[in-house]
Amino acid sequence: MSARVQLARIDLRGAAPSRAQLRGALPRGGVDVDAVTHQVQPVVDAIRTRGVEAALELSEKFDGVRPASIRVPRAELTKALAELDPKVREALETAIERTRIVHAAQRRTDSVTEVVPGGVVTERWIPVDRVGLYVPGGNAVYPSSVVMNVVPAQAAGVGSLVVCSPPQADFGGLPHPTILAAAELLGVEEVWAVGGAQAVALLTYGGTDTTDVDGRGVGLTPVDMITGPGNIYVTAAKRLCRGLVGIDAEAGPTEIAILADDTADPVHLAADMISQAEHDVMAASVLVTDSAALADAVDEAVNVQLAVTKHQERVQEALSGQQSGIVLVDDLAQGLQVVNAYGAEHLEIQTADANNVAAQVTSAGAIFVGAWAPVSLGDYCAGSNHVLPTAGASRFSSGLSVQTFLRGVHVVDYSEQALREVHGQVIALANAEDLPAHGEAVRLRFEPLLPN
Repeated sequence: MSARVQLARIDLRGAAPSRAQLRGALPRGGVDVDAVTHQVQPVVDAIRTRGVEAALELSEKFDGVRPASIRVPRAELTKALAELDPKVREALETAIERTRIVHAAQRRTDSVTEVVPGGVVTERWIPVDRVGLYVPGGNAVYPSSVVMNVVPAQAAGVGSLVVCSPPQADFGGLPHPTILAAAELLGVEEVWAVGGAQAVALLTYGGTDTTDVDGRGVGLTPVDMITGPGNIYVTAAKRLCRGLVGIDAEAGPTEIAILADDTADPVHLAADMISQAEHDVMAASVLVTDSAALADAVDEAVNVQLAVTKHQERVQEALSGQQSGIVLVDDLAQGLQVVNAYGAEHLEIQTADANNVAAQVTSAGAIFVGAWAPVSLGDYCAGSNHVLPTAGASRFSSGLSVQTFLRGVHVVDYSEQALREVHGQVIALANAEDLPAHGEAVRLRFEPLLPN
C-alpha cells in the first residue's frame, strides 16, 4: 500500500486568539541550535588551532573524502562548465540574468544632508571587503544558492568572494560539478572544497592550504562576512563565530505557508506543499484556509501526488511532522492574522483578489501572489532572492539582498562656524550626562583651558 499522509488540523474558527496565543498554537518545528553547540565547538577550535589540516581531517570524517586541497583549481571550474548539460546551463543563465536585474535595482547611493550652513552629514554605503558564501550539499545540489549568494554580493561591489561547498566522494573530493559550473558562470574564481561547521570556521580563521594544483602552498584568506543557508551544525558554527565575522542569519529548516480560499486549486496547493517538504524531513508546509472543503481536497491531492513523488519517505515525514498542517479560520481577515503571526519564509496567497490580500501581509520572507507564482519560481527564475528568514524571523529581518553586503557609514563634516553655533548645546548635554570631558573637547576649540 502506498504511503499516506493525514495533515494535522488546527481549528481556529469561532476563536479569537491573541498574537501570543497564535504563535504558540501554530505548527512549528523545533530546532535547538544550542543542543549541538557542544559538538560544534571542538570543530571550530580545531580549525582555529590547526587550520587546513584539521579541515581535511574533518572532511574525511564527515563527508567520507579527503580533498587533495581545499582550494579548487581553476581548471576544474572551467571543466565543470564545459561539461554542464546545456539545458541546465541555459536555466542557470536565465536565473542569473533575472536575479541580476532585480538586485541591480537595490544598489544604494550616498546621501548628503546639509544640516546647517557649513554642517554636512553624508551617509556612505561601503561594501564588505571579503565575503564567504556557503552552498550546502546533503540531500540536494544547490547551484541556485550559488546564484542567490553571489549576485547580490557582486551588485554591492564586494571585491573578494569565496564560495564554499562540501567535497563529494563521488567527484574525487571536489564540490558537485554543477556548483563549480555555476561559480564559473558567475565569474567566481575562488572555490573551497569544504563544508559543514568546518567551512564556517575555516572562512573565519583562514589558513594555508597544503598544496595547490602546482604543488605549492596557497593562502586561504579569512573573510569578513559569511552568508548562505546550511544545516543545524552550520548554523551553530555561525553562532559561535559571529563577532569575529558577520553573518546573514541563523537559517532553520525551510517552510511554506499558503493562505487560500475556495477559489484555489487544491492540486496546485498540494504540489507546492510537497515541493517544500522534499527539502528535508524537518521542512514545514502549512495551509491556512477558510474552506473546510478545500482542506479536504488538499488532503486528497497530497496523497495522490505523494504516491508518485521521488522523495516519498522524506516528504511523508515532513508533512506528518509537528511543523506541518492545515489551519482552519473563519475568514481571510483571520487568515491574515494567522500568517502574520507565523511569519513564513515563503508565503503564497492563493485567493480571490490576491494582490489586495497580499498587500495586507506584514510578516513573510517572500510573498508569492496568485496561482502563477509558486515558490518554485522564486527558488530559481523569478529574479527574487531565495535566501530568506525562517522560524518566524521574517517578523524582524529580511532576506539576502545587496543591502546585506553594504555598511552605512556617516561622514560628519562641520566648519568652525557651524560647530561654534552648537557648541553650547553640546556642552549642556555632556554635563547633563556627567561626561564633562565631552563638553571640554568642544569648548577648548573656542576658549582657553580653565584652571581647576
